[in-house]
Amino acid sequence: MALLDTLDVRPAARRLRVRSYELLGLRPGAAVVDVGCGAGRAVAEMADLGARATGVDISEVMLAEARGRRPDGDFRRAGADRLPFGDGELDAYRADKILHELDDPAHAVAEARRVLMPGGRAVLIGQDWDSFLLDSDAAALTRTIVHARADVVPGPRVARRHRNLLLDAGFRDVDVEVHTGVFTTPAVLPMIDGLAQGAFAAGAVTRAQADDWVAEQRARAEADRLFLAVPFLVASATRA
Repeated sequence: MALLDTLDVRPAARRLRVRSYELLGLRPGAAVVDVGCGAGRAVAEMADLGARATGVDISEVMLAEARGRRPDGDFRRAGADRLPFGDGELDAYRADKILHELDDPAHAVAEARRVLMPGGRAVLIGQDWDSFLLDSDAAALTRTIVHARADVVPGPRVARRHRNLLLDAGFRDVDVEVHTGVFTTPAVLPMIDGLAQGAFAAGAVTRAQADDWVAEQRARAEADRLFLAVPFLVASATRA
């Protein structure tokens, strides 16, 4: 939770969320769902814009955190494949960094179309796990770690499919933007450590290789030479 909060309060992360609200075309009173809402930051921000925002998540731990932070918020336990709304009930649908966790993202996008009214807007945000860019003295090892960690994610490259998933589900006016997150501070070290541990758990690198690689990244952070860039793909579309 601490790492998520640290990343979420970055100006670039805030700008990306604001851009998603713009793409949704939110207006006062609009009914919008944030799928995979986590601690509810986007739900709170959209509610503050005047929308009737609902957050859904499958994690009771995250929902409890969201309710604690926003007691007046509407948070419900549900999966992306079965949303607690009727057909055509919503004006807007937002899913941020969730489709890569799903075994069947196409089902989730079809569910988005079901709950949206004609003319409703959908926005999908996701990182491309295979395209993390890190500066390192061990370029080959870095490639191995990034790709091995990606391969343990259910859908590491699903963000590349956002456009086609929306088109296949019958959406129109589909557009895609790429926003790159750049991280240069020690706050991102837990994420970098997670990449190495995932690669080790997958058997792609040895314990010594993982530890040495993380040690190099920590040394870079201490010397203000850390560099990680992550592309975020943002697809928006209109429900036909």
